[in-house]
Amino acid sequence: MNAMIKIRYILLLPLVCLLAACTPSPENVGETDARPDIYPDYVGVTVPCNIAPLNFMLRDSCEALYVTASSEGYEIKSHRKGNEAIFNLREWRKLMEKARGKAVTVTVTALEGGKWTRYRPFDVNVSVDRIDPYLTYRLIEPDYEVFSRLQIMERNVEDFSERVVCDYNAVGNRCMNCHTHAPGDSDLSFLYVRGEGGGMVLNDHGKLRLLNLKTPDMVSGSVYAQFDPTGRYIVFSTNVIIPAFHSRPDKRLEVFDTKSDVYVYDLQRDEVLRSPLLADSARLETFPTFSADGRGIYYCVADRPARPLDVDSVHYSLCRIGFDPEHGRFGTGTDTIVAGIPGKRSVSHPRVSPDGKRLLYTVADFGTFPIWHREADLQMVDLTTGKIDSLRTVNSGMSDTYHCWSSTGRWFVFASKRDDGLYGKPYFAHVAADGSVSKPFLLPQKSPSFYDENLKSFNVPDLGRTPVSFNPGDVANRINSSKQ
Repeated sequence: MNAMIKIRYILLLPLVCLLAACTPSPENVGETDARPDIYPDYVGVTVPCNIAPLNFMLRDSCEALYVTASSEGYEIKSHRKGNEAIFNLREWRKLMEKARGKAVTVTVTALEGGKWTRYRPFDVNVSVDRIDPYLTYRLIEPDYEVFSRLQIMERNVEDFSERVVCDYNAVGNRCMNCHTHAPGDSDLSFLYVRGEGGGMVLNDHGKLRLLNLKTPDMVSGSVYAQFDPTGRYIVFSTNVIIPAFHSRPDKRLEVFDTKSDVYVYDLQRDEVLRSPLLADSARLETFPTFSADGRGIYYCVADRPARPLDVDSVHYSLCRIGFDPEHGRFGTGTDTIVAGIPGKRSVSHPRVSPDGKRLLYTVADFGTFPIWHREADLQMVDLTTGKIDSLRTVNSGMSDTYHCWSSTGRWFVFASKRDDGLYGKPYFAHVAADGSVSKPFLLPQKSPSFYDENLKSFNVPDLGRTPVSFNPGDVANRINSSKQ
């Protein structure tokens, strides 16, 4: 043996022995029928076959963990780190391949008070349905009226890689709204940069354009927007938005519209399209989105209150208007899909599944900004039958909203404050062919304690099939060039 190798071996041997001593193997193991109290809660969830390792921690105090995950005769062990279970990415991917369409059985054995205890094993169901690999979101403090150090991030959900798409430093610490993909083309997208010289930054396959969609007859610039399936049209709302604090101790903040209308922008002709049915001064129209075939626009609408601050009397309904994409024309009438109910249901954020069969939306007791409503829940309406699913398997006692479909329609991601009532975090749920929806799971992180230490919300998560083709410098160059 080479002398240098011998020296290295001798030096490393004590370290190996020390590590082995720090991570004891289970012996004299007791059994319990209780499930382990793990975070994130992955017990009984359904996950895509291409998801990153479901690293977790045991909330109960323990000195060591011994965790196995197995399927179809293949077993992997977690790397033990105190009360954390961390899986090797290469081994995890092999396990996911074995378990496609089946389940992974996870067994947790913990050293607690000097004694080993094996908890009742639990299953993680592995779907054959893959999920779009790229998730964009805005990281923002859950403040009321101020913001600082905003970033729009992109995370690969197949591993733990993350990068900055747009950074507050690059745009002069101005407000940035979230990144939105076109439904049929992941490399067609937009984000907003607010303030003087800003606007909608359109990403057309790597080429950035700055769009200012405001015309003199509009109440404001564009606020909420979505692409049509072809990528030719953008439907958007213009809103005068007012934040106000509640005097009630169980409410923090109310954000509401005093004026709002809906328009369509034709990217091909550089033209704004209008309908008097979507710009009625006596009504508040907002949150527009195209149907899956592009021949209809869903939006939310409510009567303007007699007094602007009577927001608890405002209940939005989900409506639809026809649209002719060949000629850029609106229909001559509207239909109510889900009616608002005073004191019980106000609809916001409609999103149509890619196959056009279902529509996800948020409901709150009143108003149009459910992220500050604890009672806000997701619901799903079958567009062929009109049947509403209350999604009891998905919702929590805290705000559940800001949802987005995957390109296949088999998954959706949403922001939930279920953990602490303050920070929004990205949860995913599987939608089966029959429309049944699974228990949601939290986006895995490399460190299971990440969410305990993170002090920002994941705002408006959006899924894409390919990585974003620009960076913060590109956005800054586009914004700065418009000033010259």
